[in-house]
Amino acid sequence: MSAEWLNPQALLDSATRAVRVDFEIRNLTEETWRSTGGFAIGYHLFDASTGTLLIDGARTRLERDLNPGGAARVHLEFEVPAEDGHYQAVISPMQEGLCWYYDRGWPFLLVEVKIKGGVLTLGRTRVTEKQALRRERELRGLGHAFLYPLQTIWRNRALIRVMARRDIMSRYKGSFAGSFWTIINPLLLMLTYFFVFGYLLGDPHRSGGSFALYFLAGMLPWLPFSEAAGRSPGVILENRNLIKKLVFPVDTLPVTLVASGLVTELFAVALYTSFLLVVRHSIPPAVVWLPLVLIPQVLFTAGVAWFLAGLGAYVRDLGQVIGFVLTIWFFMTPICYPEEDMLRKAAFLRRNPMYVLVRAYRAMFLDNQHPDFRALWKFAVVALAVFVLGHAWFYKLKKSFADMI
Repeated sequence: MSAEWLNPQALLDSATRAVRVDFEIRNLTEETWRSTGGFAIGYHLFDASTGTLLIDGARTRLERDLNPGGAARVHLEFEVPAEDGHYQAVISPMQEGLCWYYDRGWPFLLVEVKIKGGVLTLGRTRVTEKQALRRERELRGLGHAFLYPLQTIWRNRALIRVMARRDIMSRYKGSFAGSFWTIINPLLLMLTYFFVFGYLLGDPHRSGGSFALYFLAGMLPWLPFSEAAGRSPGVILENRNLIKKLVFPVDTLPVTLVASGLVTELFAVALYTSFLLVVRHSIPPAVVWLPLVLIPQVLFTAGVAWFLAGLGAYVRDLGQVIGFVLTIWFFMTPICYPEEDMLRKAAFLRRNPMYVLVRAYRAMFLDNQHPDFRALWKFAVVALAVFVLGHAWFYKLKKSFADMI
């Protein structure tokens, strides 16, 4: 039981935002379509990006009853909203008070209209089915889920840069050294680790300086990640004034922490290469692979930061718990002990995402080799999934932030 659509045509009147659709519809069922029985042709107007029903349109009655196999010409007109967007009109037979036949799997006529900057564009007019349209919307939604967080970052890149700079400068505001602490802090940290793990607690099978470099190479990716993840649960509460009083792109707050951590890492990398020059008298050429590793690292960190920031606005204890979680994660990653020990005693820990990064940094800086591409592309897939899901989680929760804080 179904209907056949013949010679559909759509015309757009930009002045009135009206779309006139002419088509012929054939009755392929075994029943007579009677206007007196509530049968009509109607339309539903949807927002194509979200699938939200915007308008339950007027019904168009057939001029006469339509017997099985018979056809009738129909003229239907609808108006699209004035706001920019992508709209879809679903035109389908329906029976008043009973059902829309496109919900029962019947083919229907789909008319698409796009509005951008007040300019209307008539898209495709075609016959399709609900299941096919659902698949299209799912694919479109999937593409939107991947692109939207990147678009958000790109549109607000200037704001993120300013806020990251303010975040870094505010830490040392009023201090004698000022912004130089951005260099002094990682320098003191590295010198401390160099002394403790290189000479006091070093691996007996490695020289003190060698194990210190081994340890510090593992710390390079860990420092920016732990900084962003550790501060994310409280970032919404710390910026409650921006959220409650201004129309503010809240999505940028966790990204600001990621950017701040990345700046700290860049200084740490510069200091580490200086140590390599002193100890080994050269910088390995394999360091050119670093940007390839940084991309999935930043995606993974941003996804985790979004997730923790969204959850932290609702669960205030998360700020206390995350420090403990990061401590466990640190010791589950072979940073302060040889990788061989971990693989021998707990081989399952090789699935730890940070393990992939730690190995990649050591391969580049210590072994002068490219990262393990097989492990890196798997990590990149995980990082992209965490990035998309983390933003989706944050996006879902952010609508209630103003009420929660």
